[in-house]
Amino acid sequence: MLFLDNRVTADVLTMPDVVAALDASYRDLAGGDGVCRPRIDLRIPVDDERVYQWGTMEGGSARTGYAAIRMKSDMLVETGAGDTRTQDKYCVTPGRYCGLVLLLDIRTGEPLAMLNDGLLQHLRVGADSAIGADHGARADARVLGLLGSGGMARSHVEAFLAVRPLARVQVYSPTRANRQRLAGELRERHGVDAVAVDEPAAAHAGADIVAGCTDSVGEVVYGDHLAPGTHVTCIGGRPDARAVARVDRWLRLGDASVPSELPSWATQDEYVVYRAREDAPVWRRHRHKLRGHRPPDDGRVVRLADVLSGTASARDDERQITFSERGNIQGAQFHAVAAVVYERARDRGLGHEIPRDLLLQDIRD
Repeated sequence: MLFLDNRVTADVLTMPDVVAALDASYRDLAGGDGVCRPRIDLRIPVDDERVYQWGTMEGGSARTGYAAIRMKSDMLVETGAGDTRTQDKYCVTPGRYCGLVLLLDIRTGEPLAMLNDGLLQHLRVGADSAIGADHGARADARVLGLLGSGGMARSHVEAFLAVRPLARVQVYSPTRANRQRLAGELRERHGVDAVAVDEPAAAHAGADIVAGCTDSVGEVVYGDHLAPGTHVTCIGGRPDARAVARVDRWLRLGDASVPSELPSWATQDEYVVYRAREDAPVWRRHRHKLRGHRPPDDGRVVRLADVLSGTASARDDERQITFSERGNIQGAQFHAVAAVVYERARDRGLGHEIPRDLLLQDIRD
């Protein structure tokens, strides 16, 4: 078995690899070869400020021969007020994180690799948005309005460039130095005309694609600022009510599999939460107590499976405002991307070996 850290992932994986891996995994789900469940969180109050969260998601594919579970151990803290409220997370101490992906061979049950999830997480979320934009954005989309200046914002620019030849990126985040720094990095790394703007409205103005990539728990995409023909994604923060109302076509990349014996367990929520001490004071301070977002319950929603089969489209004309979101198929992502990292690392002799026998036993459970 191999332990593969973020440095190995950076050495062997590119954004086009991730886009291709996720696209194939979503096709497996649509065709019945893949299976996954939604993210499931256990949340336990620690004190009046902090919540402990254990989160998992899993999936696998009969076609590829892989399955995986992603595991996260986080301390959650929320600060600020209203739409400026943000969520921070850490493990042990601020700035440190614990997220792991266990990759397994479905033909033998063998544990093949354990991977850090940090870089995989940024790449797969960006690739998700890129797949949505590839189907939903106009073919001539060249301007990106970017709300956020952290790691997710960086990966989104790289991902969108894999599906559209962006010429300009308009970066807004509340901290001036952060947005200026990111704009400079994007100019140097990607050769795009990246500018830092002082207001969210300026990021929206003239944008063909608007992407919310913040750690805010409030509204970051504003419907009054959206021009006809815009494509929207929002993986951090949320669109305001006006933005949701103006969306003409809502593309959902997929829905988690439904338990065969318990069809009533089907959910469209992004995640399912189990909480300890429901009456603990900390829940009144945490906006993430709210259920995971789900698509509107109307005829605007189309599924990627239907787009791929040709029975639906993500955009019908150049003036429609379109929106794309992953759905609750995170579990279908990590086995697909981790498999690419594992195979390339194995072939190149990278990673740290862990004796397989340490993980096996001779006592049947």
